[in-house]
Amino acid sequence: MGREALVVNHPYFFCGTLRHLPLLEAVLGHEVVATPAWLADHALYWVKDRSFPVLIAEPGARAEGILVTAGSEADVARMDFFEGGFGYSGRAMAVMQHDAVVEAVVFHPEACASQCERGGVWALEQWQPQFGAEFVAMAKDYLALFGVKPPRAVAARFEQMLARGASRVRASGASPTDLRHRAGVGDVSVAALREPYARFFAMEEIDVSFRRFDGSMSPQVTRAGFIGCDAVTVLPYDPLRDRVLVVDQFRAGPYLRGDPQPWQIEAIAGRIDPGETPVEAARREAVEEAGLVLTDLLPVASYYPTPGCSAEFLYSFVALTDLPDTAAGVFGVEGEAEDIRGHLISFDRLMALVASGEISNAPTVLTAFWLAQNRDRLRKA
Repeated sequence: MGREALVVNHPYFFCGTLRHLPLLEAVLGHEVVATPAWLADHALYWVKDRSFPVLIAEPGARAEGILVTAGSEADVARMDFFEGGFGYSGRAMAVMQHDAVVEAVVFHPEACASQCERGGVWALEQWQPQFGAEFVAMAKDYLALFGVKPPRAVAARFEQMLARGASRVRASGASPTDLRHRAGVGDVSVAALREPYARFFAMEEIDVSFRRFDGSMSPQVTRAGFIGCDAVTVLPYDPLRDRVLVVDQFRAGPYLRGDPQPWQIEAIAGRIDPGETPVEAARREAVEEAGLVLTDLLPVASYYPTPGCSAEFLYSFVALTDLPDTAAGVFGVEGEAEDIRGHLISFDRLMALVASGEISNAPTVLTAFWLAQNRDRLRKA
């Protein structure tokens, strides 16, 4: 049975990520009452190198899950929008609830599950702490496009949306408000959200009003922003040799601005993948871009480089490490068309390049000044 199995007032069985109730509630848009159930002769495995599982037929196995009743046409439509976007369709199957057999709708991938390269056995308890909050944030963004874009078009940006969800989770933490206005409930009101462009990155446009300093609300205005995700930069520094490793690569931003020299001298940089911490991302990028295994990472700053037009947020680090003459070279992930050259330069030359303007990207300039301020302390230590 295919999509015709999606009906109102019928049990639905979830055993993968949607077994996480906050995620299912984000998809349906309301609180959910669920009861335990299980599916015989099936098991869940991680899809290799991905953040979600796949349901596999396996004699003798047992997939634990929950039963939920779709109470409205909207429930059915929202489930179909979310699951259908990823190529899943509903199939009527017999599941077990206590000792009774219940016919329920189970979502299966339209492509054969055996085509997925599987990893180890998947468990909700293992997935939740690493990905649960990120998936919930992603689902809220995903369902904001319900009725606006086709589900496959939304799901095509799943990895980017999940990375953005992870950014939302990090952004939700406590932030100091000693001087600036402390935002409260109702201080920002969004009347409309549009997404005129969405591929690897996205552009969003909002009709918004905000609390003015006299206590009134501003007139409704339209604002647009570049939607990236959180990223890291890390500058490796050898305090014994008093030198750093910087990387040299082509950057589209300077080229599109009209800069005749679009290759940039930078600190190692890259986005934070779903399920990663900023420190983990910095260490991974150091291996990919410079072949360096880093241990001691010192935080420089966490900041919005261009808050007037971009949601991107950066975590910058200095890494204390050994930088022998062999540390320079050409690196990069081939599958991402990266072509990155590493340069070993003295601290004095680093500061000279900042002064001349040859280093002209904000994270590297900021990190260089931090290193200048802390260099004597680091060398003595």
